[in-house]
Amino acid sequence: MKSNVGGIDKIMRIVAGIVLIALAAMGTIGVWGYIGVVPLLTGLFNFCPLYPLLGINTCSVSKDA
Repeated sequence: MKSNVGGIDKIMRIVAGIVLIALAAMGTIGVWGYIGVVPLLTGLFNFCPLYPLLGINTCSVSKDA
């Protein structure tokens, strides 16, 4: 997998994922909050499977070399 999630994008995904999961765990927003696992994992792995389909890459430096 080629990294396609960069700095700010990564931080926003991780924070949003943690917030959604925490709200779901507290019962504030219900079970749908566990969808926060998706942005959390895409932020941690630096890869979003939807980005290549849309031609998006927020990672400034390629780590392929």
